Amino acid sequence: MPNIQPLPLEVVHLIAAGEVIDSLAAVVRELAENAIDAKATRIVISVWTDTLSVQVSDNGCGMTINDLSDAVTPHTTSKISRAEDLCHIKSLGFRGEALYSLAQLADLSICSRPLQESLGYQAHYDEHGQLQANPKVVAIATGTVVTVKNLFSRYPNRLQSLPSHSQQVRKVQLQIQQMAIANPQINWQVNLDHREWLAIWAGANAREILPQIINSIHPYDLLYREFALTAHSSFAGTGHIAITLGLPDRLSRHRPDWVKIILNGRAINFPELEQTIFSSLGRTLPRHRFPVCIASLNLPYDRIDWNRHPAKAEAYIQDLADIQAHLKDAIAKILQIPEPTSPISYSNVTNDLLRTAERKTTYLLPAKRETFSQSHSGLKAIAQVLDTYILAEHVSGLWLIEQHVAHERVIFEQIETQWQIVAIEQPILLKQLTDEGIECLQALGLDIEVFGSNLWAVRSLPEILIGHPDCSSILQELAQQQDPTLARATAACRSAIRNGTKLEMSVIRDLLEQWQQTRNPHTCPHGRPICLALDESDLARFFRRNWLISK
Repeated sequence: MPNIQPLPLEVVHLIAAGEVIDSLAAVVRELAENAIDAKATRIVISVWTDTLSVQVSDNGCGMTINDLSDAVTPHTTSKISRAEDLCHIKSLGFRGEALYSLAQLADLSICSRPLQESLGYQAHYDEHGQLQANPKVVAIATGTVVTVKNLFSRYPNRLQSLPSHSQQVRKVQLQIQQMAIANPQINWQVNLDHREWLAIWAGANAREILPQIINSIHPYDLLYREFALTAHSSFAGTGHIAITLGLPDRLSRHRPDWVKIILNGRAINFPELEQTIFSSLGRTLPRHRFPVCIASLNLPYDRIDWNRHPAKAEAYIQDLADIQAHLKDAIAKILQIPEPTSPISYSNVTNDLLRTAERKTTYLLPAKRETFSQSHSGLKAIAQVLDTYILAEHVSGLWLIEQHVAHERVIFEQIETQWQIVAIEQPILLKQLTDEGIECLQALGLDIEVFGSNLWAVRSLPEILIGHPDCSSILQELAQQQDPTLARATAACRSAIRNGTKLEMSVIRDLLEQWQQTRNPHTCPHGRPICLALDESDLARFFRRNWLISK
């Protein structure tokens, strides 16, 4: 029998690397989590399946040249510093294993520029996490770019045992979708094999993200509520639960693939909480169907132990039964339909019907996906309601279109195809611009120059903004949008017809026609729904008619 002896340190590290990095999806997960911890609001991921390579770029806080020298050595991290910190994990990463594991398993390089410095640096690492040469100066925006090439090329057995490229791509897609749901404040852009693949825009919560991931889901199919952990709870006053729930009467799945538990910004596997969701919704769904439910838990750091799974896909939670009770109670409350507290009088019967339709009743919203883009569908403008909505008759019932978001969609698509920058005689003066803000405006094609102390002159504008009364404030907003598409969406929003504006019938008809011609007539560029459709059968149910006159 061989003698027991300690393993060489390099073998220990290789075992750890195999646990942390086992696929392309694991590379994406670890690098994207580092970007999220760096407070990034935009993450760009590029994947090349032929060479098993990944590049992740972010606009986070960046790393100094000293950090680049130490970042890839084993068990180095900025997230924790002592044993007690393991009981108060506030970040997604904390073990200091990912970058060193990547250096062992692939060719690793990092470019980074911290917020406080004007220059960035690029570093290349060997398989031991050591710098191959001194970092060199590179031109880079604030943030970090990590490039991982030829994953597992030094380990042919691991390389041959990987699943097919399509299976790996699917895992990468699911990983990104889960991170987007868990961190709705981030814009995601993903490229696959030199082509654009996925784009997920930031939103206020999962209700605005999920329809971007699943095309068959609309925001009005979902309910979103937040609940504080209070009253007779060991967590009272120290956390909350946010629920994004698909309305059970018209949104369900063949598989339980969109029941997700988000714990402090990370999607995890938690069978006990998932079963709580299933049991709470079991009597509301059709047979053999599963709910769409995202339960986001924000719990005190000292009540969670993340040191359970190498990929941090599981965790321990103190007082789990208490959390299960809160989750069950939250789902029960979100399914309750509020009744109006007092009657509201309107000027006519039509307005009464429309205001009733806006109540969050379970049967007034359409169960099917309306085809808003068919201009030949016989849409007839009837009236403007509350100087905000357009009432139109459709062959299948009534449509209620919000004028501002409909016009915003029209303008946005016009801007996307006809973004024209025009020189102006009288410059627009802006104050308090940052270097990043100036770069954002220049990226849009605007001519901007220093005009004095803390003062800049903009000498060209998008054609749509010329003469706009709020031009200066719009430019200030555009300076804060690092993504050009989001900047154009901001310009469209600020240029669209305001709610509360009275419109002539000819203007209403033109707006409806233009809206129907858009490529995506269902939502505005920020994801808000444009149209509420009331089918003839919905109206019949509301008026308790059990029959319809045949046509």
